[in-house]
Amino acid sequence: MAERFLMCRPDHFEVAYVINPWMAGNIAQADQALAMRQWQGLVAALENTATIECVAPQPGLPDMVFTANAGLVQRDVFVPAHFRHPQRRGEETYFLEWFIAQGYRIKSLPPEMRFEGAGDALFDRRLPLLWLGHGLRSDDASAALLADILDIEVTALQLVDPRFYHLDTCFCPLAGGHLMYYPAAFDAVSQAAIAARVPPSLRIAVSADDALAFACNAVNSGQRVLMNHASKQLQDSLRQCGFAPQCLPLSQFIKAGGAAKCLTLRLDEA
Repeated sequence: MAERFLMCRPDHFEVAYVINPWMAGNIAQADQALAMRQWQGLVAALENTATIECVAPQPGLPDMVFTANAGLVQRDVFVPAHFRHPQRRGEETYFLEWFIAQGYRIKSLPPEMRFEGAGDALFDRRLPLLWLGHGLRSDDASAALLADILDIEVTALQLVDPRFYHLDTCFCPLAGGHLMYYPAAFDAVSQAAIAARVPPSLRIAVSADDALAFACNAVNSGQRVLMNHASKQLQDSLRQCGFAPQCLPLSQFIKAGGAAKCLTLRLDEA
C-alpha cells in the first residue's frame, strides 16, 4: 500500500514574523513563485512512491504549509498540536477540522501543554518507540501523556541549539532502524539515550554543514531519502546503508526554518 502524506499548498507562504533563528533577516524575502515550484517538485518526487492529500491553505497563516507540525498520527488516532507561538495557533482549528472530516479519532493533550506534532514526535522504524524532542517548542511533560494515549514507549530528547528548534530538523529515523542525526543538537544525556537505543551500525551522524543545510529534515519514502541538500560524504553513507538520497532545492522554505520533512505529515503511521 502506498504511503500517505498530508501537505498544504504554499499559496499564502511568506516569512511574516520571527519565531525561529532562520526567520531573522528574512521577513518579506521569500520568493513565492519559487517556493511554489520547489513545493511542486517535492510533491512530484513523493508521488512516485506515495499518495499526497492536501489541507486547504488559509490566508494569514503562512506557516500552515509546514504540515508536520499539525499533530501526530498513529493508525486512526490524531493528537493535535498546541503551538507555543501565538502566530501559529490559528492553524490548529483548520488541521483539526480536516482530521475530523477524515474520520480520525481525536486524542487531545491539555490545552495548556505545548506540543508541536510530528515536528517533535518521530516514530522509530525498528523499535516500538516514539522519540520526543523538547526544550524549545514542545513540553517534556507531553512524553508521559503521549505514551499513555498511543500505548507506546516514549524517549524524550533535550534540544539545546535554537537553530534546531524541532526534533525533525536534526533527527531523522529511517527504514530498517537507521538514524540520521546531528549529535550536537542534543544535550549529553540525550546523546547517551540515542546511543543506548540505536546501535552504531545504524547511526548516521551528519556534519554541522549538512545539518545547517537541513539534511536531517528529510522524507524517507521507500528507500529514497528526499532532502534539500547533502554532502557527497553523507550521500555515500546513505547509499552504503541501502538508501537512495535525492536532493531537492527547498531554499525558500529554509528562510522560514523548514524543508522536506516540515512540509509533510505521514498519515499511515502504524
